Amino acid sequence: MENLPNCPKCNSEYTYEDENLYICPECGYEWSKDKNDKPEETGLVVKDANGNILQDGDTVTVIKDLKVKGSSDGIKVGTKIKGIRLVEGDDGHNIDCKVPGIGAIKLKQEFVKKA
Repeated sequence: MENLPNCPKCNSEYTYEDENLYICPECGYEWSKDKNDKPEETGLVVKDANGNILQDGDTVTVIKDLKVKGSSDGIKVGTKIKGIRLVEGDDGHNIDCKVPGIGAIKLKQEFVKKA
């Protein structure tokens, strides 16, 4: 049996692997196997609207209704987005994610909060 790390959020021992992520079934927290949950290694520090540091694999909640170009629908306040990826964005769009019902999109960090 593999020796998987405990969840860094709730310290559960029941974590499991899914591709390049570790997932905790008790609290739902997801974190990257490659980066060992340390955003400082990349040099990119992304903070949410409340000042919390975001990391790859985090779950965030949208804090404002957002319009989406090319779509009549937008992203409603309170929408939960799982498994975000942090990217260097020249235009301030530092979060790469898949929004339920919309698809792959990039978001600005000031419109989300850590869940």
